Amino acid sequence: MFEIRVICTPDDADRVGTALAAAFDTGPARQYPTRDGKRTRLYFIADHHASSNNPTHTGSE
Repeated sequence: MFEIRVICTPDDADRVGTALAAAFDTGPARQYPTRDGKRTRLYFIADHHASSNNPTHTGSE
């Protein structure tokens, strides 16, 4: 299990969440504004899919 942090525009937050959910098993994102208030920080707890698209991947590298 690991954490992913993404800084993006608020308009991109849903697209980023969807893309990460397609690549990893993720929980809901925690969202916070950046200090300048113009962007959003997203924090996802993620893990590799149980049936990975990479059959040679056996764990952390």
